[in-house]
Amino acid sequence: MRLAPAAVLAVAYLASLVGARPTGGPIESARADVLATADELAPTIEEVGMRLWQIAEISLLEVESSAYLKGTLAESGFEITTEGAGGVPTAFVAEYGAGEPVLGIMLEYDALPDLGNAAVPRKEPREDGVTSGHACGHNLIAAAGIGTALTLKTFLDEGGISGTLRVFGGASEETEGAKVYMARDGIFDGVDAMLHCHPYDLAGVMNVRTAAQTQVFVEFTGKAAHAGGAPWEGRSALDAVELFLHSVNNMREHVKPTARIHYMIRNAGSAANIVPDNASVKLIFREQSRADVSAGVEWIQDMVQGAALMTQTEGICVPYYGMYDLLPNTPLAERMQQHIERVGIPTYTEEELEFARRLQTAAGVEPRGMATEIPPLPNEPTVGGSTDVGDVSWLTPTMGVVMPGAPRGIGVHTWMATASHGTSIGAKSAVMTTKVLALTGVDFLTDPEFRKQVRADFDRRTEGFEYVSPLPDELKEPVTLPEAMRSHGTIADVRNAILNQPDDHQHYPQGHDHEESGPR
Repeated sequence: MRLAPAAVLAVAYLASLVGARPTGGPIESARADVLATADELAPTIEEVGMRLWQIAEISLLEVESSAYLKGTLAESGFEITTEGAGGVPTAFVAEYGAGEPVLGIMLEYDALPDLGNAAVPRKEPREDGVTSGHACGHNLIAAAGIGTALTLKTFLDEGGISGTLRVFGGASEETEGAKVYMARDGIFDGVDAMLHCHPYDLAGVMNVRTAAQTQVFVEFTGKAAHAGGAPWEGRSALDAVELFLHSVNNMREHVKPTARIHYMIRNAGSAANIVPDNASVKLIFREQSRADVSAGVEWIQDMVQGAALMTQTEGICVPYYGMYDLLPNTPLAERMQQHIERVGIPTYTEEELEFARRLQTAAGVEPRGMATEIPPLPNEPTVGGSTDVGDVSWLTPTMGVVMPGAPRGIGVHTWMATASHGTSIGAKSAVMTTKVLALTGVDFLTDPEFRKQVRADFDRRTEGFEYVSPLPDELKEPVTLPEAMRSHGTIADVRNAILNQPDDHQHYPQGHDHEESGPR
């Protein structure tokens, strides 16, 4: 009689306890069943990925995408336990099974603005007029996450083992990722491990450290005046922005090489002949750790006050959002490396390889096609990007995998990546990712010793650590949440709370009568 896949794993594990080290047989049969189940689910995985690619909703507006994913999970027997998780309307939690261990699976599904493209190897708008696009491949993240959840559900059903699958709809990763709000609200409490993934131009285990970051809103308020007739009656908020940004750029020489500082001017006035009474900046500061980021933001706050003093304007600095760095887990990484080496990377048709080469030619990179090898496990290098998975990783053991969704040398956040993620190349990425995550998940569900190793590594890394949310207390929802979806907690609330706090800073009083006070 053929054992159910999860039962086979359980028998293999029990055999190992009594010294019969399984080098093949039951354990290999069980893992083969994992791969076969993922293959059977391949049409569903591909359908999810391509459907989300078509919808292509940007951060915090993923209404249809979120509903589609929740419907897919509900139809498969998952219970939607939380809607609007963490105060983000398009975030959610779904669950299947009962008891311990609790294994988390992360979904992402927001697209990027102005990066839409047809699924062709040239820059070409979509015929339906959709201008946003899945240039970061979050459609494939959701597809692989759904595939992993459904594959593992099969093992819970057939194997008679206990365990809970918890699927997290991590909306709006590209702006104010929902995971940070969910972390603050304790939504990841009780999860024993978290699996995640991302498409890339190569394959590998995400045994890396990403940067922590804080996003800052800076606003200067001055006094409007006729720029030609009576400029002395005004105080320019734009002058304050320019002085502030000059200070930021001088700061670059004196930060560590791991720091990243980038900004955009959101508002600089409306007409050149008006002294602008309001100007604002959005700035992102990244560093290796939350402590490093906090030190940098304190410096930036001082710069804001300095620029305000120099221009006799009022300056306010609001750190409104942040993320932790990504914390690796060695046992999870090593096990996932074994499985990605087993699974390998997709094989491609000549048509797909030609598509890849044409994209590379369009991007001005060597037309070498798709990745062909699995690299060794990286030794936790620090990379410059950030992810809100970082906050999750400080609350529960976390590990992810990358799989080629685009040709070599094609970076994410480009129209070329959007095009590739909407083809069979992207679909194959999601299926292969499912296999790696599902193999790792089955091991975690059925191997108590493996779980102990994972937890021990996490406890060692987080000894003495207490999670403190990078979000301000006054902010209950994302700043960029559309007004129609908002209930409370706007950026104005945070701004007013900061302005009303007693401190040692001198704020230029808005509306001050300069003529009566004389020049300063």
